[in-house]
Amino acid sequence: MGTNEGMWNASPTGPGIRKRLGALDRRLFKSVAAAHFPGFDHLLPRLSRAADNSVLWAAVAGGLALTGRRRMRRAATRGLLAISLASPVVNLLGKQAFARARPSIVDFPLARLGKIPSSHSFPSGHSASAAAFATAVALEAPARVAVPVAVTAGAVCFSRVYTGVHYPGDVLAGMALGVTAALVTRRLWPGHTVIGGARVAATAPLPELDPEGEGVVAVVNNAAGNDPCTAAALRKALPRAEVIETEAGEDLMERLKDAAKRARVLAVAGGDGTMNCGAQAALEQGVPLLPVPAGTLDHFARTLGLETIEEAVAAYRHGQVVAVDVGEVAGRVFLNTAGIGIYPLLVDRREDWERKIGKWPALVLAMADLLMRDSRPLELVVDGVRRRVWLLFLGNCAYESRGVAPTRRNRLEDGVLDIRLLTATARLPRLRAMVSTVFGGVGLSRHYLQWRADTVRVAAPGDPAGEIRLARDGETVTVPGPVVLAKRPRALLVFRPTE
Repeated sequence: MGTNEGMWNASPTGPGIRKRLGALDRRLFKSVAAAHFPGFDHLLPRLSRAADNSVLWAAVAGGLALTGRRRMRRAATRGLLAISLASPVVNLLGKQAFARARPSIVDFPLARLGKIPSSHSFPSGHSASAAAFATAVALEAPARVAVPVAVTAGAVCFSRVYTGVHYPGDVLAGMALGVTAALVTRRLWPGHTVIGGARVAATAPLPELDPEGEGVVAVVNNAAGNDPCTAAALRKALPRAEVIETEAGEDLMERLKDAAKRARVLAVAGGDGTMNCGAQAALEQGVPLLPVPAGTLDHFARTLGLETIEEAVAAYRHGQVVAVDVGEVAGRVFLNTAGIGIYPLLVDRREDWERKIGKWPALVLAMADLLMRDSRPLELVVDGVRRRVWLLFLGNCAYESRGVAPTRRNRLEDGVLDIRLLTATARLPRLRAMVSTVFGGVGLSRHYLQWRADTVRVAAPGDPAGEIRLARDGETVTVPGPVVLAKRPRALLVFRPTE
C-alpha cells in the first residue's frame, strides 16, 4: 500500500470510517477485477479512451448541434457548460485535496488494463464529466436522446473501474460532482421549464393582419443569432414580409429605427440585447413588436412563451397582442434586468473573449478573471443613502426567489422594479459577493437588501466624472450620473401565443 493510500484509509479525522470505506472500496474493486463480461474487454477500454479530455462528449455535443433543432442545441450547450464547471473542481481541487493513490494493478487482468494516469485517483474526472454531460442533456433533451446518452455515460463510469484505473468510490464521487455541476448550470442558464408564459395585460387583437406578412418588417441580427437559417425561415413563413439581415459591425439600432418607421409590425430576431434595441425602436414609432427567439438565452421571448420561430409566426397570425412593462434608464429601455457593479464588469470581461472561445467558456473565464483582479465595491448613493455596493440589481417586474441573480418572473405588467442590493463590508469580501451573484442567496444575510418601487435614483460620487457603468439585458453602457431608473407600465405592445 502506498503512502497516500494509507493516508486515505487512516485519516486522523475519522480513522474508523475512512478505514472501513477504504476496505469496502478495495473489495468492490477486486470483485470487478475478477469479473468477466463477454465483449466488455474490447469495448470498455476503447470507450474509456474515447472519453479522454471529454472528446467523446464534445463529439456528441457536435452531433446534437448539427441537428439544427433548438432543443438539441441547448442540450449540447448545457452539457459542455456542465463539463466546464465539473472538470476544474475535480482536477484542480478534488484530486489535490485528497491525493489518493491509484488502485494496485497486481493480479489485474492485463488484457483490459487501461493507461494509468499520473494524477491522483479521487475523484474520477472521467466520471464527473460523463455524469455532468448526461445530466445536463437530460435537463433539455427528450428521453429518446437523454437515455442513450445516460447509458453511454454510465458505461464510461463503469469502464474506469473495469480498466483498473479507479476505485468504485472514486467513480461515485465523480458522478456526484458531475450531477451537481449540471444542476448548477440551471442557475447560470435557466432551462426551458424555468421560464414560462408570464401574466400580461390583454389588449384588443389587431385586425386585418396579412397571414403572408404584408406590413411586417423583420430585422434579423446574424451576429447575435445561433441559427444561420433564421432569415430564410422567416422569408418562407412570411413571404410578403420585408426581411433585413444585419451583420457584426453594423449599426443595429439605426437599422431597427429605420425599419420601424415603415413597419406595421416590427419583427426582431436575435438575443436579449437585440430584443432590447427592437423594443426601443418599436416604442419610438408606436408599433407592436414581434419577438423572434434566435439568441442563446432569449429570456424575454421565452417569458412570453415563445421558444421557436414557428411559435412567433403563429402568434402573429393569431393577432394576439398584449401590453407589457418596460424599465427605463437614461433614455434607454430594458426588458429584463439592469445591473450596476459586478454584473457590468462580468459582461465586459465575457465580451472580450466571447468571439474567440464562445459565450459559456468566456463567462467562466470572466468570473475567474474578475476574482483575480483587484476589484473593489462601488461608492453609490441609492435613493439618498450612501453605500459601498458590490451589485445593484433591477428587474423589470418582480422576480421570484431571493438573491441577486433571480431568473423567473410570473408577470410582465405589475408596474414595479424589483430592486436588490448587495452591499460590501469587511465581512463580505469579493469572493462571497461573486458566489452570491452566481448562486443567489448564498451567504447574503444582512448584506442583502430587497424592495420594490416604481423608481430608484442612483449617483456615483466616487467617480470623478460622476459616470455610471451599467448593464441592460446583457449589454453594457456608460451613462452620466445621477440616473433615475423608472417604469413605463404597459408601454410596449408585443405578440404572444394564444392561451
